[in-house]
Amino acid sequence: MAQTKADRSAAAKKAAATRKRNETRTSSQKAGTKAAATRQGKSAAQSGQQAKRAAGTAAGGVSSAARAAGTAAKQAAKSVATRAAGAKR
Repeated sequence: MAQTKADRSAAAKKAAATRKRNETRTSSQKAGTKAAATRQGKSAAQSGQQAKRAAGTAAGGVSSAARAAGTAAKQAAKSVATRAAGAKR
């Protein structure tokens, strides 16, 4: 049975709405990934600053400085990985 013009028009509108929904979802996912990477990067920078402050204090700060430096490195790696994952999308 042949499609009427109204049927084709309705199908086209439905397809356009689906494409728009998919586009919105994709852009939202990218924005969320970028925001997460930014948060993680700021956290890494903060840990780095904390390590620097701890290293500047007396000898007791050596262990906390090492811990903070390790945390900074871990957070930086997470940030880089997240940003790379976002770039793939």
